[in-house]
Amino acid sequence: MKHTLHLASQSYSRQQLLKESEIPFELLHQDADESACDWTLPLDKLVASISLYKMNHVVLPEGKEGDVMFVLTGDTLCQDSDGAIQGKPKDREDAIAKIKQARGGSKLCSAFCLDKKVFQNGEWKIAERIHEVVLAEYLFYVPDNWIDRYLDNSIGLSCSNAIAIELYGAQFLKYVNGSYSTIVGLPMYELREALERMGFFS
Repeated sequence: MKHTLHLASQSYSRQQLLKESEIPFELLHQDADESACDWTLPLDKLVASISLYKMNHVVLPEGKEGDVMFVLTGDTLCQDSDGAIQGKPKDREDAIAKIKQARGGSKLCSAFCLDKKVFQNGEWKIAERIHEVVLAEYLFYVPDNWIDRYLDNSIGLSCSNAIAIELYGAQFLKYVNGSYSTIVGLPMYELREALERMGFFS
């Protein structure tokens, strides 16, 4: 493949989805402070704003005139049945509370910002941008006597709402309404289409 995707995310789940899809990628750093975003926004608008905010804080490497780079950022947040937006747990106690609250079902948004950047006149410039938000719903039910085992054997402590539906967590996923990869953290169907429109695969 001619191009490499530059992923500005430390998310294990996003990296794994790209590996499974055989999309070559390298990691970039971004130093966005998500708390600076407006958390009073509706779920879809909040997730969209965070993914864009991350793009604006990606640390880009040096380039040379005419270089092309594809840069990806993403964000995922849940909303529980009471309407509260849930991010990553602060600690194990918070994770347990989130897992129990999720038994009523959850809405989820995953957003990504994909830039095709070109190095011109000594700086990276945006040649094209695709910014998408994808919604899904799911029920993830971990019984009380399984919670500690789930947290010990999954990546839930580093995931939105403490929920990791892949790997060990798959056995607690009761149903999905929408895209599986969206819930994992990166809507792969929409991303592949976006990469194709930008000429990444050609």
